[in-house]
This record gives sequence, C-alpha cells and structure tokens, in this order.
Amino acid sequence: QVQLVESGGGSVQAGGSLSLSCAGSGFTFSTYAMAWFRQVPGQVREGVAAVDSDGSTTYADSVKGRFTISKDNTKNTLTLQMNALKPEDSAMYYCAGDRWGCTLISGRPSMVYTAYTYWGQGTQVTVSS
Repeated sequence: QVQLVESGGGSVQAGGSLSLSCAGSGFTFSTYAMAWFRQVPGQVREGVAAVDSDGSTTYADSVKGRFTISKDNTKNTLTLQMNALKPEDSAMYYCAGDRWGCTLISGRPSMVYTAYTYWGQGTQVTVSS
C-alpha cells in the first residue's frame, strides 16, 4: 500500500533553515504529483508547495523565494528546503501524493488538499522569534 513518511522537522530560530523529507513506498513515485501542506490547530490545511510528475512546481505566495520543493524519483524522496524561516511558518507539515486529479488546467500541480489521497503522518516545524 501507499506509504508516505516525513522526517526533518524541528525547532529553529527565525532566519534559520530546515529541510523536510518524505519517503514514499508502495507506488511508482515518478508517476505521482507530490505536495507539502501545513496546518496550525484550528486552521485549514494550506498548500505550501507542489511538484507534478512532469516536474512543474507551484508555491504559495508566502513561501516563494524561501522554500524549494524537489522530487528525486531515483530515491523515492520528496524534499522541502526551507530557508529564511519565520515564526508564521510554524505548523505541522504534511507530505501528500496522488496519481490522478492533481494537475490544474494551467498545467501546474494543485495545492488544494482535497486533490490528494495519500498523506503522511506529519512533522512539526517550530520557528521562534
């Protein structure tokens, strides 16, 4: 079965960096669109960055220029490099993936959480000021 396992969360001071990883198994990684979402208790899960099977990417405006999503199909790994972190980046971060229905008419991958079927358990990121 499809499994997604995140790692790499932790605590960091504002301005610092963290790298999140998501290891995928049980599916053909190269054929899936993958994304990172984050959620703060009481708020809606929001898309952070996504990468489609063809390598096209999308970023939330709030993280553009600071975060980079990458997908290594040889290692079945999705990575989110987060630089210049801000306290408002603090959240539980989730890895998500799906084979179908994640590509928008624009050709970009979706960042709507309902577009993704498979989810990891999450990893906490805390940024202190």
